[in-house]
Amino acid sequence: MIHEKHLRTVLALALSAALAGCANLAPDYAQPAAPVPASWSQQVDGKPLVTSGSRAAGEIDADQLGWREFFLDPRLQQVIAAALENNRDLRVAALNIEKARAEYRIADADRYPAISATGTSSASRTPAELSTSGRATVTRQQSVTVGISAYELDFFGRLKNLSDAALETYQYQVETRRSTHISLVAEVATAWLTLASDRERLKLAQDTYASQSRTFELSQRSHEIGTVSGVDLASQEATVESARADVASYTSQVAQDLNALRLLVGTDVDAALLPGGLPETASVLPSTPSGLPSAVLLRRPDVLAAEHTLKSANADIGAARAAFFPSISLTADGGTASRTLGGLFKAGSGSWSFVPSISLPIFNAGSLRASLDAAKITRNIDVANYEKAIQTAFREVADALAVRATLDQQLDAQGKATAASDKAFRLSEARYKNGIDSYLTTLVAQRTLYSAQQTLISLRLTEQSNRITLYKVLGGGWNEQTQPASASAADKGAPS
Repeated sequence: MIHEKHLRTVLALALSAALAGCANLAPDYAQPAAPVPASWSQQVDGKPLVTSGSRAAGEIDADQLGWREFFLDPRLQQVIAAALENNRDLRVAALNIEKARAEYRIADADRYPAISATGTSSASRTPAELSTSGRATVTRQQSVTVGISAYELDFFGRLKNLSDAALETYQYQVETRRSTHISLVAEVATAWLTLASDRERLKLAQDTYASQSRTFELSQRSHEIGTVSGVDLASQEATVESARADVASYTSQVAQDLNALRLLVGTDVDAALLPGGLPETASVLPSTPSGLPSAVLLRRPDVLAAEHTLKSANADIGAARAAFFPSISLTADGGTASRTLGGLFKAGSGSWSFVPSISLPIFNAGSLRASLDAAKITRNIDVANYEKAIQTAFREVADALAVRATLDQQLDAQGKATAASDKAFRLSEARYKNGIDSYLTTLVAQRTLYSAQQTLISLRLTEQSNRITLYKVLGGGWNEQTQPASASAADKGAPS
């Protein structure tokens, strides 16, 4: 058994080293001011377009609103849940967190002494002709030691700052995964709705083609008896072929939409979960909370990730500064040694060694100064990147709000335009059948109606996509269920 006195000596050295105070040479961190206005406000021709005013009581921030309460269609909810389970990008982001956690633990472990126990046994024989006694001798030695190997005393905080930098890198990966999660939810929902709108366009093209084909067949019979001119018949045939081309085009587009959705989900999607057409807005997406100050952007995961990168660079400056100072390390061990195994436990068999060392940089051709300058420049770059992340987030929200401000008017106008085009087509068709107008007038009205119907479908998709975009750029999509404000922030503690 190791001698108690020596064991206490080694453990005391380890404890005193671990508890040694150190100076932190990293600059004091101060969060840069957000280089954006306090609220979203835009004007066109001197008239306010978007203004973030007072908020209604009980209104929930987008980053607290659960996606199951934002997307109300149960089929879409199941598709999103499948994507969160199977998407490969999200899986890679989660693995990057595990990797960063392990790297942080490695960096943090360097701050503490590594204590190891070693047992050795050696034997050697000296021949008689080489022995001073004239007889062959056999020498044996047994030893057991506990020691600390080359432990650096972190008086100037170099190891502490490297550990802090690794921790910020871990937090960066955590926020990156949150950002990937939020983007995935929005992308899956948008892809699902895009598939829905293209299926609706396909159905419109198929119905138009079927209707025009029937009309063309009737016109062919009428042409044979001379009641329809060759010009009208050729115009109808061109319309039929154009509609057939649209059917083929939208059939291909629907297949591509389905492939894109499968890639996002990471597995095949049950046909029962696919939309037949674009659902009504009110039954799928509730209104996104409005009236938010721009400070909400500081909670976005991509902005938080940029800030963690900045904090990591700040810690790197401290490590670069500490490199100018002496590096003090020690190696110590204590235990017992004896020629025989039984002698290890006898009094007087104790052994120890203590080897402190100090390294002072004298000449390095300016590499330490260059390393510090590089660390400071990197910090300044990260400040600029952080400010740009906020400005980009502000613009994304401002753009989404600008589109939102006029969508209702566009939808209302397009809906009325489509209804008027439908009425015009029916009237022109009746006048053509009664011989009042040529088929050219009916053809123009039919094409106008078809175009108006397609535009209305596109606008409905734009309206719903805008709601998703606004939900995403305000940080929504991380929580499955709505969370209170106190629980919406990500855990900022050190990884275990």
